[in-house]
Parts: sequence; C-alpha cells; structure tokens
Amino acid sequence: MTTAKPLVWSHVALNCRDQAVTEQFYKRWLGFERVRTVPLGEQEILFLRNGHVLLELFGSTGEPLFDPKADGPPNPGVIRHLAFQTDDVDAFLAELGDEAPVSLGPLDFHDFIPGWRTVWLTDPDGVIVEVSQGYRDQDQ
Repeated sequence: MTTAKPLVWSHVALNCRDQAVTEQFYKRWLGFERVRTVPLGEQEILFLRNGHVLLELFGSTGEPLFDPKADGPPNPGVIRHLAFQTDDVDAFLAELGDEAPVSLGPLDFHDFIPGWRTVWLTDPDGVIVEVSQGYRDQDQ
C-alpha cells in the first residue's frame, strides 16, 4: 500500500485586466519575479514567484468585485485578501514611499497580539493585499 504525501500549498490564480500592470505591481511592491510564461491560445498565463509564494496571472475583462476601502469583500466564494508578513510595517511603507497604493491603515492590533500591525494595499485589479508584522499563532 502506498501512502500519499501531504499536500503542500501551490499558488493563487488572479484575473487581471492588464497582466503587465498587475505583474509590475507585484514585482515593484512585493518582490515577485516572473518564473514562467505559458501560451494559452491568443493569450498567456504569467507565473510570478516570491520565495514559496506563487501567483498565476490570467488576462480577464470586467470590473473588480473588491471594495478598495475595506480589508476585502465580504461575499462568500470570493477571496477576501492576499496576505504577506514583514518584520516592520513602517519600514516597509517607508521603502515604498508616497507611491504606495495604501487603501487602509496601518492599524494596530495590540489588543489581540502585542506587536501585531497591518496595512492594506490595493493591486491594479482591486485585490486587497495585506502586509503585517507581529502575527503569531495562539499558544495551545
């Protein structure tokens, strides 16, 4: 009998109005690099990587479902936001400068976890991207 290996995280696929603009956002603000292009008829799929995180970008049409002034949409079946960790939210924001597409925060969540601090950015397609510091799992 063969035992299956545990599943590991693979990627998130995003629909983009303009793949080049979305790719530039994730490269510039979040350190991603293109690692593969897959032809798909008249279009292509772009794969971007930052460490173990892989994003798959598809060309798409239509309007975003996201509310750029919240931490993401409350609708069932729709991703609320993507989240990344940093050691220092303020240093991250200082590095981004005035051009950072901040949509909310930074906010402190010290009442829940001492040192937990978060800011939200909006990508070119309206996807909310959270960047936080200080989160840790609850003691068991």
